[in-house]
Amino acid sequence: MEQKITIEPVTRVEGHGKVTIYIDDKGNISQSRLHIVEFRGFERFVQGRPYWEAPVLVQRLCGICPVSHHLAAAKAFDVIVGAGTGEGLTATGEKMRRLMHYGQMFQSHALHFFHLVSPDLLFGVDGDPMIRNVIGVAKKHPELAVQGVMMRKFGQEIILATAGKKIHGTGAIPGGINKHLTPEERDSFLNGPNPLNIEKMISWAQDAVEFLKAYHKENLNFIDNFASFPSNHLSLVRKDGALDLYHGVLRAVDSEGKKILHDVDYQDYLEYIGEEVRNWSYMKFPYLVEYGKRDGWYRVGPLARLNTCEFIPTPLAQKEFEIYKSYTGGKPNNMSMHTHWARLIELLHSAEMIRSLLNDPDLLNGELMVKGEKKSEGVGVIEAPRGTLFHHYRINENDQITMANLIVSTTHNNEPMNVAVNHAAKQFMTGQKKITEGMMNAVEVAIRAYDPCLSCATHALGQMPLELILVDADNNVIDRIRR
Repeated sequence: MEQKITIEPVTRVEGHGKVTIYIDDKGNISQSRLHIVEFRGFERFVQGRPYWEAPVLVQRLCGICPVSHHLAAAKAFDVIVGAGTGEGLTATGEKMRRLMHYGQMFQSHALHFFHLVSPDLLFGVDGDPMIRNVIGVAKKHPELAVQGVMMRKFGQEIILATAGKKIHGTGAIPGGINKHLTPEERDSFLNGPNPLNIEKMISWAQDAVEFLKAYHKENLNFIDNFASFPSNHLSLVRKDGALDLYHGVLRAVDSEGKKILHDVDYQDYLEYIGEEVRNWSYMKFPYLVEYGKRDGWYRVGPLARLNTCEFIPTPLAQKEFEIYKSYTGGKPNNMSMHTHWARLIELLHSAEMIRSLLNDPDLLNGELMVKGEKKSEGVGVIEAPRGTLFHHYRINENDQITMANLIVSTTHNNEPMNVAVNHAAKQFMTGQKKITEGMMNAVEVAIRAYDPCLSCATHALGQMPLELILVDADNNVIDRIRR
């Protein structure tokens, strides 16, 4: 008697989707899928609009990572206005954008770890759902909750100072940036009252890394083996192999560390990356063309970035990177839950980069924009908090957008998330006849490791009750859980 379990929506992620799991009459998982069930269609919405509107317009994809879309679109239109393919901006323009971006990375990583992930770590995957949430964290571990809130606030203030608004700002424009940082803003971030200053943020980021390492030491089996599987990994890297979250070349490695995409120019991404459509999801399935749909899928995000880069160009994060890499003997890390470790190292790196940029005089003065010979097409790529983000546009002679293609981080991770769901379902549901809340949360934990932004990936925001239904082969309801 085949059974079907439905989880809808997946919780503690941005946007929503559902999971279906089929269990055969022997209690084995026969199929599991993560479905993205709503559609937005921003790639169509922007067509016909003047190109200069796009960096602001496309941010409406998301309220969590709008800066990523803002900057990726701006980078694409840099190409179109003749400002180069990532290295042609003025020093002030590039550094202000970088400060904006690292503020975004810092606040997003803090939000995800402290608010969305820590409840599972602190209270257990099968802990009481009444306390396994951010409110429970605030009650039981108030110091961690305060750190999470204040770290996100600091990052948001950086975004405000560089983009003009904390959400859906206007700072980045085709060819550059529209403002300088003021001396008062700089001094506030460098020397403001505790805890809202960069030294405190760096200290707290170090504490977060130490917390995760201590948790890992006490929970090796869970962190190392939960939804662990080999895969390819893709990201931007700086031309010298350093971690660079704003600009670089595309590199991919396989599960053993062999380079399979050789530092290529992302303007040519269509030569290397294809997208497959499957009839049960609005989200596409990207893959490396050379290796095909079956073998060419890959992961993006913190785990992938620390697998593709050779070093981190800030001292504190580099030290943690060396410890992290030593755990796998220098080989790629394929353990899904280690994504949280990688994310916190990036949190620390982002704080160090913010400090470095705040001390750079170019932020306070200098030319803001550059333009050159206009082109009709451009690609912008950036490392968003969740992974590599592509924006590709064409315009006509009237400066109207005629084509837009967006491949967002969560789309790249579509196949890995489905593989992770299958691993979690097999581990926790094989042979089980009764659904428990802990079982369904285990499946969500596997998805949550990727920090998915489902609204970005379908180009849907919404919230609804979570209901799991167990039915037999004749569609008779055997068990039902609602929350």
